[in-house]
Amino acid sequence: MTDPVVWRRIDRPGHESARLVSLGPEYLLLGSAVFVYENQACRLDYRIICNLAWQTISAQVSGWVGGQVIESDITVDASRRWRLNGLEIESVAGCHDIDLNFSPATNLLPIRRLKLESGSREDVRAAWLSFPSFTLEPLDQVYQRASGDVYRYESGGGKFVAWLRVDDETGFVTDYPGFWRAEV
Repeated sequence: MTDPVVWRRIDRPGHESARLVSLGPEYLLLGSAVFVYENQACRLDYRIICNLAWQTISAQVSGWVGGQVIESDITVDASRRWRLNGLEIESVAGCHDIDLNFSPATNLLPIRRLKLESGSREDVRAAWLSFPSFTLEPLDQVYQRASGDVYRYESGGGKFVAWLRVDDETGFVTDYPGFWRAEV
């Protein structure tokens, strides 16, 4: 469906690549991040499935952070109840989007789902897979489309704000100041 994207990390050594594929009634977001965290090699592969309304229905993250093996399996039922490795996480019930803390790829999901016009904004609550704890937590976010390819992203009640440049055709972030920049 889209050409793969490769990001270079700006805040630490590392790269990430992702690809979006249409599977008929679903979308598949596949990616792999390789980076250094606290002098440890990290590799995290992810696979996210969304329905045609761009709502997350499952996500898997696997790999390692130094010597720690990571296996996170997230499922979402029709009532928007989220489970992490089989355990229901009530605090994220009702969320539409997964947000992988270590990746710029998942910003694509609310951007595509919301289809914001220039000047409009939307408050959302994402199910945030925190790094390096790999816990699932609610994260209040605001997406505001400032212009054609620029979005103002806010989280934590304004504690974090970034101006994201986005490929208007794919929805992938191309510039996430201070953190990631697309190379391809």
